[in-house]
Amino acid sequence: MMKTALKHVLVLALIALPLAAASVPTAKPEDVGLSSERLKRINQMIQRHIDAGELTGAVTIVARKGRVAHLEAQGVMDLDSKKPMTKDTMFRVASMTKPMTGVAIMMMIEEGKVRLSDPVSRYIPEFKNLKVAIAIPAAAPTGRGAAPAPAAPAGRGGRGAAPQFYTVAPEREITVKDLLTHVSGLASGTLSNSTLQAPEIARKPTDKLADYIPRLGNSALEFQPGSRWAYSAQAGFDTLGRIVEIASGMPLDQFFRSRIFDPLGMKDISFWPSEAQWPRVASVYTRGANGLTKSASPNGMSSQVYFMGSGGLISTAEDYLPMGVMLANGGQLNGKRLLSPKTVEMMRAVHVPDTLPGRQPGEGYGLSVRVVSDHAKRGTLISTGSFGWSGAYGTHFFVDPVEQVVAVLMVQTSNQEVNRDFEDMVMQAIVE
Repeated sequence: MMKTALKHVLVLALIALPLAAASVPTAKPEDVGLSSERLKRINQMIQRHIDAGELTGAVTIVARKGRVAHLEAQGVMDLDSKKPMTKDTMFRVASMTKPMTGVAIMMMIEEGKVRLSDPVSRYIPEFKNLKVAIAIPAAAPTGRGAAPAPAAPAGRGGRGAAPQFYTVAPEREITVKDLLTHVSGLASGTLSNSTLQAPEIARKPTDKLADYIPRLGNSALEFQPGSRWAYSAQAGFDTLGRIVEIASGMPLDQFFRSRIFDPLGMKDISFWPSEAQWPRVASVYTRGANGLTKSASPNGMSSQVYFMGSGGLISTAEDYLPMGVMLANGGQLNGKRLLSPKTVEMMRAVHVPDTLPGRQPGEGYGLSVRVVSDHAKRGTLISTGSFGWSGAYGTHFFVDPVEQVVAVLMVQTSNQEVNRDFEDMVMQAIVE
C-alpha cells in the first residue's frame, strides 16, 4: 500500500513539474548567478510598453548555465477578447525560423552532404545562369541637342516599367555560405525583388519548395555576390531549406521534426498548429498613429504545403528555448548531440564583418545569425560573441556564450526598442 501510494505521489509530482522541465531544467535565479529582484525589471519594462499601447502582451524566458530562471507571461493575447497571455501561448516567430534552417544546413555539412563553398547550382541547376541587375539611372530632361536616353529593357519592373535595369554576368556563382550570410544578392533589394512577380517566377499557392525554388533561377541578383550585406527576407533561406530537402531526402518540416524538434523535446512548435493549438496562438498587431491595429492576415508565412526555410514556424517561448540552449552547450542538450562544438563555433563566428556595406557598427553576421563583434560599438550589454536573430512580428532571441545566457522574447508586434531593452534587462540581472 505504502509503495503504491508513493508511486502515485511521484507520478503526480512529475505531472506538476513546469513545462520547461521536460527539456530544460529550472533553477532559482540566485543558484545560477541571477538576481530575482533585478529579473523583475524585465516585467516592468514589458509592462511599460503595454501601458504605452505598444504591445498587447509578452512571454519572456531566460536560462543561465543550462537552467531556466525566469519565465513570465504578461498582458493579453488579443485586445478584443482580452484573453490573458499564458506561458504556453504560441507565437509566429517568422525569421527566427532561419537559425533552425542554419542548424539543419550545418548538420548536412557535418554529414558530408553539403559544403559551405558549394555553388547553389550544385543542388539547383537552374541557379547556374543567374545574372546581376544593374540599375538604369533615371533619364535627365532632354534638352535641345541632347541625345535621347537609352531604351529600358522590356518586362523588367512590372507595371510602369520601374525599376529599370539591365543584367550582367556575375563575377562568380552564389554559394551556400553566401545564402547563410545574406551576401548573395538573391531577392535582396528593389531590383531583384521586382523580378519575383514575373509570371514565370511568381509563387503559386500550391507550390512546394521543390516547385518554386528552381524558378528563382530566372530572377536577377541585386548585386555582385559577396560585395555587400543585404537581407534576403525569404528567397535566400527558402533556397537553403530546399537544399536541406535534397541533401537529406526528406521534406523540411519532417527534417525539423525528426532531427531537431523531437531530439530537443520541442513539442509545441510547427509550421501549422493543430486544431487544439490554434486557440493558443496570439494575435498579430501593427503599431500606427492610432495605436495597435490587428492584422487581418497574419499567417502568410505559415503553410501546410510550402515550408519556408526563412519563416513560418509557430512556437511557445519554452519550445524555442531548447534550440538556443543546445547552441550554448556547444551542440548538445540532455545527452542528444545535434552538432559538434567546432561546428557551433563556426556557426557563431563573424563571417561578415561590420565593415561590409549593409552591416551596422559592432554587429557582424555569422551563419544564419547576427553576431555581436564589438558590444561597446553596438551599445549593448550582451557580450562580444553573442549571437541570435529576430522575427518580423517582434520575437527575439540571443545566446551569450560568455555569460552562458539564453533568452527568448515572444511578442506579436514589431518593436526594435523592446528587443534592445529586453537584452539589457536580462544582462543587468547577472550579479555573479
